[in-house]
Amino acid sequence: MAGGEAAAPLLEKKTAVYREGCPGCAVERRKTLNPGVPYKEFFHIWTIILVSCLPISSLFPFLYFMIRDLHIAKTVEDIGFYAGFVGASYMLGRTLTSTAWGMVADRIGRKPVIVLGIFSVFLFSALFGLSVHYWMAISTRFLLGSLNGIIGPIRAYAIEVCRPEHHAIALSLVSTAWAIGLIVGPTIGGYLAQPTEKYPKLFPVDSLFGRFPYFLPCLCISVFSFPVLISCIWLPGLNNGKYPMVVH
Repeated sequence: MAGGEAAAPLLEKKTAVYREGCPGCAVERRKTLNPGVPYKEFFHIWTIILVSCLPISSLFPFLYFMIRDLHIAKTVEDIGFYAGFVGASYMLGRTLTSTAWGMVADRIGRKPVIVLGIFSVFLFSALFGLSVHYWMAISTRFLLGSLNGIIGPIRAYAIEVCRPEHHAIALSLVSTAWAIGLIVGPTIGGYLAQPTEKYPKLFPVDSLFGRFPYFLPCLCISVFSFPVLISCIWLPGLNNGKYPMVVH
């Protein structure tokens, strides 16, 4: 150019500026410094989705017998009618609150919503197994679905903790964990319900599991969810859209 001036670049490179105390900035910095697959974060996501899915279908192998033992149906033909309401109450709760939990996650962060969802699995799965009345069974399932708003925030979280080239893997992990949960859940319910009848040497009739014959599969899910809940302490947080500023 005339006068020996250097030509200015058409596109100036932007530099990310990370703010201290910003969880989103910390995650973005980690992605920049570690371009590989975030295996630890993916493992957290996988276990969280698995815990979230186990209660969905674990009750179906024994739901018929549970409704029968609650003595709410006047005839055998009515058992399916009442079982349908218990089975649908979980998804009804999720339908009514999923959008709200997504909005809450955008405002206060993904991590608190995820932790609350896992805690609801830990608490209400066990309470459902202890149900002695029909309305207790419906209420615990409805509350479990209402407070378990994990699936939307965890999908967003899976995208946010990895680089763009790993987004497909992240979403595939979510779908895979969901499918495995829907397979393992009925297996747990089918094998562990009514243990005093199936395994009388291990579970006497006069034991806790004789009084609550459907408590064992629900208890196993609660026990499995507890270490996952504790592991959320080390789950990287993403709060309220606090991402790195990009300046020239």
